[in-house]
Amino acid sequence: QQRNQQKAIEAGDMGRVLNITNPNQQQHPQPEQAQQQQPPSEKQPAGDVEGTTKRRHATSVLEASVHLFKGSVGAGLFAMGDCFKNGGLLGATLLLPIIAIMCVHCERLLIKGSLVAVSKTPGATFYDYPDTVEKCFEYGPRPLRCMSRAMKLIVEMFLCVTQFGFCAIYFVFITENLHQVLQQNGVDISMSMVMLITLLPAMIPSLMTNLKYISPVSMMANFALLFGLIATLTIAFSDGPMPSITERHLFTGGTQLSLFFGTALFSYEGIALVLPLRNSMREPEQFTRRFGVLNVTMVLITALFIFTGFVSYMRWGDEVAGSITLNLEVEEVLSQVVKIVAALGVFFGYPIQFFVMMKILWPPFKRSYACAQKNPITIQVILRFFMVMLTFGVALVVPELSLFISLIGALCSTSLAFVIPVLIDFVIRAQQPKGLGTLVYLKNIAILIIALLGIVTGTYQSIVEIINKFV
Repeated sequence: QQRNQQKAIEAGDMGRVLNITNPNQQQHPQPEQAQQQQPPSEKQPAGDVEGTTKRRHATSVLEASVHLFKGSVGAGLFAMGDCFKNGGLLGATLLLPIIAIMCVHCERLLIKGSLVAVSKTPGATFYDYPDTVEKCFEYGPRPLRCMSRAMKLIVEMFLCVTQFGFCAIYFVFITENLHQVLQQNGVDISMSMVMLITLLPAMIPSLMTNLKYISPVSMMANFALLFGLIATLTIAFSDGPMPSITERHLFTGGTQLSLFFGTALFSYEGIALVLPLRNSMREPEQFTRRFGVLNVTMVLITALFIFTGFVSYMRWGDEVAGSITLNLEVEEVLSQVVKIVAALGVFFGYPIQFFVMMKILWPPFKRSYACAQKNPITIQVILRFFMVMLTFGVALVVPELSLFISLIGALCSTSLAFVIPVLIDFVIRAQQPKGLGTLVYLKNIAILIIALLGIVTGTYQSIVEIINKFV
């Protein structure tokens, strides 16, 4: 029995993979298998699960903070100028911390749901986002148990669409910056041709199925993005005196606020990382303490977003682009270097984001088709080729970077960040003797209303703006 229990634990402990850049490749034992290996009377308590996690993983508080920062700060950081244009100087400054607090609260709800699911599953040590949703519904009220599989598929779909959007946005980001530099140096080719040129270099590493050949580029991407941001803000400060604050909108409303909400949620999207990050820590309880990894890192990220957005909107006003690097004077050599380095930073990040998407798509695809089981490497390479071409095609059809960011953020990021965690909380509390308290109920309803308003208005407005670009 002890050997079988150990095998079950080892089968479910896959949390420390991809250097915590892939939140969706965790594996866990099926409940039926776990029940066969271990009788219900010998169910492993949650405390033992956390003890096993501590022994197996050795990520420090600083390392977990760096991973969370890396996973939450990407191309969305360069869109903060556009975010402030849509939210207003004062409006965006006030709303971003509120959104950050809501994100942290919902991430805590997700962690709570995962711990409850693990404690009820014999032999389980860790569940990622989709599996947490599935298990919470599976152990929830009887009328909701039939929805467990469907809810997991919905979460996987949203995660996949979000990663797909990241990859398409990366193509647009790289193309727009390189196109400006090439034109300035006398190379007069179209945006579509520049995007086609970037396709082959992006495709080669994306076709690799072994992660160890891909992961080293992540560090280069981080350094390049950091250099690009620092250089861009330095140029913004050194390019003469800042315009008067009276020349900028302090508040906006309606249409623009919808776009602001989508861009902000896109930039904060990191909820799928919190479970593997917490599981990887030497002391998991440090993740959610008052001055723990989650709170401190989100404060730093919010401060960086506000500073970047405020400075960018003050400098360029309504002319600020979907990426602030596009506002740099392309005639200056330093600006050209910044554009190239920023484009390289995003380019190096594309294979990692693509790898995450494939880790979501490949397992169900392999289960569904016999040819994928007989020739897994060949079929996976073909699937990767097709998906790279698909992200390229979407980027080619929808070249408006800011609108694309708002669309993905409003539709998928809002659902993952707010709606699903609140639903998990409802399901868990429905099983408790006290049920839902009045304040908890009102709080959850308020979050759902805000999220649904953001989804409906943000998605609608983003689609309308995209359509208008073609008319």
